[in-house]
Amino acid sequence: MIVRSLSDVPAVEWGSGTSHRLLTEADGMGFTVCETLVRQGTSSALQYLGHLEACYCIGGSGEVVTTDGAHHKIMTGTIYALDKNDAHHLIASDDEDLLLVSVFSPALRGDEKHSLSEDGFSRY
Repeated sequence: MIVRSLSDVPAVEWGSGTSHRLLTEADGMGFTVCETLVRQGTSSALQYLGHLEACYCIGGSGEVVTTDGAHHKIMTGTIYALDKNDAHHLIASDDEDLLLVSVFSPALRGDEKHSLSEDGFSRY
């Protein structure tokens, strides 16, 4: 059994916020669970080519915008899943931080940091 709290893991700065990687590849579960903070007023162009990601909002608000321009409001109780390695813009509201529980498959090592690609999307 694995029992871990937020205070047990370091925050990884990812550019527009922080990610506490609560479960990682080393835990042998096959997926990663993170608490992800997106700072208010930020916008990030993201795409995960090697991982699928689902995010469940537990606080704050914002939106996810697809590359074809569709806007999806994110608020407490909303989940979005990037089931096709979708490129997207994650935007926190101007009024408050956005707090997400993020799940990645396959698992992250835990030390990944975003790097800007030629097309402007941050990846790992």
